[in-house]
Amino acid sequence: LRLSERLREKAVEELTDELSRVYEKLKLTESLLESKNLEIKKINDEKKASMAAQFAAEATLRRVHAAQKDDDMPPIEAILAPLEAELKLARQEIAKLQDDNKALDRLTKSKEAALLDAERTVQSALAKASMVDDLQNKNQELMKQIEICQEENKILDRMHRQKVAEVEKLTQSVRELEEAVLAGGAAANAVRDYQRKVQEMNEERKTLDRELARAKVTANRVATVVANEWKDANDKVMPVKQWLEERRVLQGEMQQLRDKLAITERTAKSEAMLKEKYQLRLKVLEETLRSSSTAARSTPDGRSSSNGPSRRQSLSGAESISKLTSNGFLPKRSPSFQLRSSVSSTVLKHAKGTSKSFDGGSRSLDRGKKLLNVTGPNFNSSKSVDGAKDSETESTSWKANQDEKPTGLPVSEPEDTVPGLLYDLLQKEVVSLRKAGHEKDQSLKDKDDAIEVRL
Repeated sequence: LRLSERLREKAVEELTDELSRVYEKLKLTESLLESKNLEIKKINDEKKASMAAQFAAEATLRRVHAAQKDDDMPPIEAILAPLEAELKLARQEIAKLQDDNKALDRLTKSKEAALLDAERTVQSALAKASMVDDLQNKNQELMKQIEICQEENKILDRMHRQKVAEVEKLTQSVRELEEAVLAGGAAANAVRDYQRKVQEMNEERKTLDRELARAKVTANRVATVVANEWKDANDKVMPVKQWLEERRVLQGEMQQLRDKLAITERTAKSEAMLKEKYQLRLKVLEETLRSSSTAARSTPDGRSSSNGPSRRQSLSGAESISKLTSNGFLPKRSPSFQLRSSVSSTVLKHAKGTSKSFDGGSRSLDRGKKLLNVTGPNFNSSKSVDGAKDSETESTSWKANQDEKPTGLPVSEPEDTVPGLLYDLLQKEVVSLRKAGHEKDQSLKDKDDAIEVRL
């Protein structure tokens, strides 16, 4: 490692020397370039001066040509000869300067190539230097690891020496124990004999325990047989497994009976609620029937006037409508909500139309016929057209209609789509409307009687 480090240090020193030399060469080349640039500037200035002299000579020639007409002037050749000689000299200098420029260009190109080579060498030297730095760092890390490993080896050597000493002590103790065992061999043989005897005794004890358990089982069986001989079939001894199975079966049956009891209680509660609803409806219908019967009884029988037949027809039509409406709510909840709404609308129309029956009675007859046509398919015409019947016959017909379903309705219609509370409210509204209609009819009858008396 030390040799490698020394070699690396030498290589680094050589590279640094080369870098210093290259930097010196660069400085020299830069100074040469500056001097050559100055020379080039001088040559360019001289070239410009020669060009200016050439232009001046040409101007003088032009002037000479212009002044050839003058006789006093000397000959042109005498004037041009020195000028041409100067031009030749200037051209020769220009050619020399151009050659010098070319040579300088070549030198600059060669210097630039040398500079590029020097830059490449510098870059490679820098890369090598970075590699050397990395290698030095790695070497330092490896040296640290080597030191750590050496310390661990020292610790392991100490542990090994301790273990060797412990092993030697244990070997000595084992030898001493072997000597003691050899010395007490007779005692060991006696102990082994006693251990064998104890094992044999334990085996004999296990066999005796098994025989005793078998004897107990047979004794229990014999006891059960003897106990069941003089007992009845119900009092006999039962095995535990059979008793547990029968107990599970009985518990399952008890659970089923409890479930059935809960279901019956729920059905009983629902039936009680339905019974209460039906009782409320029966009370409402009885009130309607009583009001209709009192209204039928209160009508006078022996009236005879000019407008009598028309009034009787209107009253009979009103009574028939009231009976139809009373019978329309009598059956069970099987009729749909449309039938109930139609009946209530007919009652409302009748209550509004009775106020207009004073004109003659023909309108009330036509309305009675329309109402009969509306409610006719659902009820028998013989029951609705009867004029004056007692309350007892109406109650009997109500019971009969309650037991029987209407024949005109379809069978596939659902039982009811209206809740019970809304149904009861509709019935109460119908009763109030009927009472108002009866009061209006009575007032109209009083007015008719007064008119007849006046006539």
